[in-house]
Amino acid sequence: MTTIHVAHSPDSDDAFMFWALAEGRIDTEGLTYVHELQDIETLNQRARRGELEVTAVSIHAYAYIADRYALLPHGASIGDRYGPRLVARTPMTRAAVRGKRIAIPGPLTSAYLALRLYEPDFVAVPTPFDRIEDAVADGAVDLGLLIHEGQLTFGDRGLHLVADMGEWWFGETGLPLPLGGNVVRKDLGPALVSQVSRHLRASIALALEHRGVALDHAMRYARGLDRGKADTFVGMYVNDWTLDYGDRGREAVRLFLERGVHAGIIPQAVAVEFADG
Repeated sequence: MTTIHVAHSPDSDDAFMFWALAEGRIDTEGLTYVHELQDIETLNQRARRGELEVTAVSIHAYAYIADRYALLPHGASIGDRYGPRLVARTPMTRAAVRGKRIAIPGPLTSAYLALRLYEPDFVAVPTPFDRIEDAVADGAVDLGLLIHEGQLTFGDRGLHLVADMGEWWFGETGLPLPLGGNVVRKDLGPALVSQVSRHLRASIALALEHRGVALDHAMRYARGLDRGKADTFVGMYVNDWTLDYGDRGREAVRLFLERGVHAGIIPQAVAVEFADG
C-alpha cells in the first residue's frame, strides 16, 4: 500500500478543501493519505527540502521548488479582487508606507511578494501570521500584512485598511491574485501524480456539494470566527478557481512570478509546470 503525506495549513479554507479526503469520504484506490497540518511558511520551507509528496505552498515559494514539484491543477487559493490586507493603527497613504516596519507572515509567502511589488522599500519583520494583528495594535511595528482570517477581523481590533493586495494587483493586471496552491513531487511518476490529482479534485468537489457538513469540519480550524464569517472566508478561497485554475488563473501565476523576477525579488526565471489530472 502506498502512503502519501499531504500537508496543509490549519485554516478553515484548507480544512474545508481536504475534509472529504481526511474523513474517508472518497475512494482513494488503495492509496493511504497521512495528513500533516502546519503554518504555510513552515510548509514552504519543508517543500524546499522536498520532504512532502503533496503540500500546500505559497505561489511565491513555488519559484524555489519548481525543479522538484509541479502545481496540481486543483486546490488553488486565488483572490479575485481581494487578498492579503495591509493594515495600520491609523489611516495611512500609500506614500507613507515607504520605509516603515511591516510585520509579514514569512519571506516565501505570496503576501510578501505582492507587498514588495506594491512597495519595494520597507523593513520586513517576519512574524507568526496569527500574531500580526497584535504586533500592529501593540505598536511593535508600523503596519501588518494580514493573511487567513485576519483579513476579516482586523476592524474588530480598530485597525485601518491601507491596501488590499488583491484589489491592487487587479488594478495593475486585470487578473486575480494567486496566493496558494497544492504541489506534488514529480518523482512520484505520472501515473501516481494523476491519481493524487483526481483524489484532491474529488475532495474539493464533494466539499462544495456538501457545504454544510464540510463547513462543520472546517469550523474546528476557524480560530474564533463565527460560522457566518467562516463561511465567508471559505467562500473567498474555495470556489471555482479551486477546482481548476483555468486559463486566467494559470496566466496570473506566470505573471505574478515573472513580475517578481523582473523586480529582483525572485533570483531566476521560473518554468511553471502544471500536473495533469
